Amino acid sequence: MKYSPSVCPSALAFATIVFSLTSAAAAQTPALEKGVSVQMAATTNATAFPQADNEDAWIVAVTANGSLYFGVKPVTVGSLTEEMKSTPRRREARLYVKADARARFDAVKQALHAAQMDLFETAVLLTNQPPHAADVAMVPPQGLEVSLALPSRTVTVVELYDSGRPTAGLKVNDREISWSALPAALSEASQGGRVKQVVLEADGSLPFDEIVRVIDVSRSLGAKVALSLAGL
Repeated sequence: MKYSPSVCPSALAFATIVFSLTSAAAAQTPALEKGVSVQMAATTNATAFPQADNEDAWIVAVTANGSLYFGVKPVTVGSLTEEMKSTPRRREARLYVKADARARFDAVKQALHAAQMDLFETAVLLTNQPPHAADVAMVPPQGLEVSLALPSRTVTVVELYDSGRPTAGLKVNDREISWSALPAALSEASQGGRVKQVVLEADGSLPFDEIVRVIDVSRSLGAKVALSLAGL
């Protein structure tokens, strides 16, 4: 004898409701962005770089504990340069560095050094920006572009060092200053004119957030910033 499976009408109705709710929730949940999640430093003078959202964008991520990723692939300091050299890229492609604000600057310098070895002259440090639009999802990636080559002409030199206090010590052209005095000191160093070029030297033990802070202030004055990668 053959039996036909029977389904309780109430159970069927319940299953239909659950399926409908699950489907609706899935439709309303945005897909997770591909990439490594980090807590980026906040800035107010970053520039929009929508190309950083492209599928073929070159992104090196640095996590809070110093781990490196080329795209989403874990890499070591030693393998990053080779990984970059063996990956084809467009001539005009930029390198985007997505570093955690809490990462030691040494780890970020390693990523930038690899970029320099692969003939990148500049890099874009991706940063966080406060929401300024109704739809935050429409805000493009933003960042601060820095030079990886030191200029040959006279420039303003900013030095960040470990002061043993909660915030780093700060010098402009060998003169000790407070953080609040940084904009005025940069303007004064340019002899009253527009600040054109800043070379930033920073202790590798400092959190990346403090390096970004100096770059952000420099950009607010219209200055270009070159990062010293010495000490690697």
